[in-house]
Amino acid sequence: MTSIIPPAIRALAHRRMALSALRAKSSLSVRLKRYNHHMEQVRALEGQGGVQ
Repeated sequence: MTSIIPPAIRALAHRRMALSALRAKSSLSVRLKRYNHHMEQVRALEGQGGVQ
């Protein structure tokens, strides 16, 4: 099944989630883990092409 949401919009959403993860009220290790997870998603989407 293909995604209905274009990669550029998904990448933007994951960037915002990554920044939200840094501001969350949880331990530093959890915040960093969530941030890195979302930034991995952004890099993967950018690697597909079409996202700048």
